[in-house]
Amino acid sequence: MAAFTLAVAPALWIAVDAATGGLGAKPLTETIHRTGHWAVRFLLISLAMTPVRRITGWNRVITVRRMLGLTAFSYAVVHLALFIPDQGWKLGHVASEIVLRPYLTIGFIALLGLAALAATSTDAMIRRLGRRWQVLHRIVYGLVALGLLHFFMQSKINATEAALMTGFWLLLMGWRLAHRMGASLKSPSVMAMVAIGAALTAALTEALWYGAATGVPWRAVLEANLMLTPWPRPAVITLIVGLVTVPLPLVKPVLDRLRRSVKRSSRGSTSIRA
Repeated sequence: MAAFTLAVAPALWIAVDAATGGLGAKPLTETIHRTGHWAVRFLLISLAMTPVRRITGWNRVITVRRMLGLTAFSYAVVHLALFIPDQGWKLGHVASEIVLRPYLTIGFIALLGLAALAATSTDAMIRRLGRRWQVLHRIVYGLVALGLLHFFMQSKINATEAALMTGFWLLLMGWRLAHRMGASLKSPSVMAMVAIGAALTAALTEALWYGAATGVPWRAVLEANLMLTPWPRPAVITLIVGLVTVPLPLVKPVLDRLRRSVKRSSRGSTSIRA
């Protein structure tokens, strides 16, 4: 229920803003941007389920991964669908824009890849494909990278959120790489090193992007990551999120002990009343 609520909440938020004039002077364009942003966010949340399970031992979180992935695909479809009325319902023009504009081409390729993953996400397709299903669904990592590149190119001079989402993606990829190399995601030192590595890479990525796309000196962008005002840069937020996960392996045992204690107290109270 919580996952479903999370999935529909952004759509309801957009609908309320549309009804109350909260989408600005260009509501259709704003809705296109918001649905695209949420597609990327839900992709990252779905990718987070596996490392969260490994870090915390909460195996049940993996059960919502499919719903979150399909939610990301749904927002991506709406993102593209709204582009059609934005271009005056001229399908030929829409097709030419997708072919001729690199950032649209990249986004469309990512959407096609997500469509393939959505089509093969049923239990029947998982059984039919067997081991090939896992191989196919590993392309999601590359699809997220394409989505982030599309995000950067569409953002133009203000790529702050794209850089932040990239930082989170680097964090998720760092956890997966550490696990594949045999490191324990319950080790504080491993988690801290992944957080630092993701933050540094995010800072460098943001700096190089601004340097290449806007002409802003990349060193100035790197130096901005050392300042916490007026707000922390994406790399700093990435570092904070990564470091917050360090004590997570300790949370589940504490909660399990608390749950057992509550159950014992409940049984004791029942026997006394009896």
